[in-house]
Amino acid sequence: MKILLLGEYSALHSTLAQGLRVLGHDVTVTSDGCKWMENDRDINLFRSGYDFYNSIKYLGKVHRVFRKFKGYDVVQIKNPSFLDLNIKRNLNFYRYLLKNNEKVFLGAFGTDYFWEKLCIENKTLRYTDLFVGEKPLDIYKCEWLGAQFQEANIEVAETCNGIISCLYEYYKAYEPYYKNKLDYIPLPINTDLLSYKEKRIQKDKIKFFIGIQKLKTKLKGTDLLLEEVMKIKKAYPQEVLVNKVTSLPWNEYVKTMSESDVILDQVYSYTPAMNGLIGMAQGLVLIGGGEPEIYELLKESDNHPIVNVFPSKEDIHIKLEELIQNRKSIPEISYNSRKFVEQHHNYIKVAQQYIDFWNSK
Repeated sequence: MKILLLGEYSALHSTLAQGLRVLGHDVTVTSDGCKWMENDRDINLFRSGYDFYNSIKYLGKVHRVFRKFKGYDVVQIKNPSFLDLNIKRNLNFYRYLLKNNEKVFLGAFGTDYFWEKLCIENKTLRYTDLFVGEKPLDIYKCEWLGAQFQEANIEVAETCNGIISCLYEYYKAYEPYYKNKLDYIPLPINTDLLSYKEKRIQKDKIKFFIGIQKLKTKLKGTDLLLEEVMKIKKAYPQEVLVNKVTSLPWNEYVKTMSESDVILDQVYSYTPAMNGLIGMAQGLVLIGGGEPEIYELLKESDNHPIVNVFPSKEDIHIKLEELIQNRKSIPEISYNSRKFVEQHHNYIKVAQQYIDFWNSK
């Protein structure tokens, strides 16, 4: 099968491509590498700037590249804004893909109109990036609810062959409208490249890892996690070490993470994202999003290794302190974390799930 993956979210497409190639498929990944993350890609569509010269240069490159994007069995875009262009131009390029290829699929991998709509209506989830219960959060500016973005997202969802969500909450955003063409497929993790390190927590300090994205600190809840873990460090100076990194390239980020015992990630999510899963694959304990709904969606009744936190300072502090006071449980959680990723997120198994879904539509 000839497959084109367009756009990137935290190495999702580049990792998926690895699994698809193992299965014998011809895959081309085209993206900007998720900008500073520098994710792997076959065709680089990084935009150098937004002045007139760089804008014309980028648009010309996109046009030249897209002349080759014909005759693919499957094209998958990361979301309706898969190019670093305004939404109208994205829609025009999407229509070109639809016209010149066998099937086109939409990824529900991040913020879009349907996700913002779910957040604003606040009827399905106990919390989102916009609400915790009935309390609105002043951390996020809606960008997809305007007419152009909304109309473009709806057109893509209506005309594509199918929609794949990578998190429980994105699945719930599309489910009321496109259940018959929608599926949830777990994030792909290349466990072959991530060594598991057994955590032998005895007298050594527990090393907490927290990665900061400058533009998403509040959106991911990293500000809450950082504040509370620093309080824990102050309360337990002989037992806690905090490793904080900011906007590292992906490969360096993963290597630095591997040297810790616990990763803090994604307070407002029901589902572990790429960072948390990569940490789990290396044997780190994940403190972050792991609500019962995601285990149910995965049909996982026994192994629930994620230390789930409700998005409040109080609950985060309690979970951190409980882990410190019950440090003997860390090796077991570490082992179960790796097992969880191997069972549900192995990149080859996930790639086959994509193949099965694409073939069914």
